[in-house]
Amino acid sequence: MSNDATKDSILIVATKLFSRFGFYKTSMDEIAKMSRKAKGSLYYHFSSKEDLFKEVVSIELTTLKNQLAIIVSNPDLNASEKIKQYFIKRMKVLNYAANYHETLKADFYEHFNFIDDIRTEFDEWEKESLKKIILQGTDNKEFSNLGNIIVIIDVFVMVLKGLEIPFFLQNKYENYAPHFDGLIGILTKGMAK
Repeated sequence: MSNDATKDSILIVATKLFSRFGFYKTSMDEIAKMSRKAKGSLYYHFSSKEDLFKEVVSIELTTLKNQLAIIVSNPDLNASEKIKQYFIKRMKVLNYAANYHETLKADFYEHFNFIDDIRTEFDEWEKESLKKIILQGTDNKEFSNLGNIIVIIDVFVMVLKGLEIPFFLQNKYENYAPHFDGLIGILTKGMAK
C-alpha cells in the first residue's frame, strides 16, 4: 500500500472514531487497531493525535469551502440568492461535520489551541467570500450602500457562528432548518435598497 493510501486509510478511520467518541476518548492505539496499521505508521504520517485531528477537521472545512465556493462564483445567482444558498449549504454541511462540532464543544471546556490556525483561516476565507457576495449586490444595486462593509461582514459571520451551538450541539438544526428562508430574508432585506 502506498504512503498516500495508508494516510488516507488512517484518516478515514480517525474521522469515524473522532466523530463517534470525540477527541479525548479516541486513542492513537484504537485508530491504529481499527485501521489495521502499526502505530508507527500513524506517527509516520501524523506527529501526534492533535496533528491527526487537525487534519480531519481541516478536511471537513475544505469540503465546506469547496461547496460554498461554487455558490459564491455562480454567475447565474443574484447576491440575495447567493446569501440564501450560502447560508443553507453552510449549515447543512456543518450539520454533518461531527469533528467540527467537537471543536465547538472544546470552546466551552478546554480550547483546542492546535486548531486555531485552521479555524482562523476558515474565518478569513468566509469573510472574503461574503465580501464578494455583498459587493456584487452593491454593484448591481440590489443592496444599498452599506457603509463599512467590514463591520457588516463581521456581524454576518457572528450571526452564523452564533447559530452553530444551538444548531449542532443542542441538536436544533432539524427544527430550525425549515425556517431558514425567513431568517435569511431578515438579513437580506436589511441590506436591500
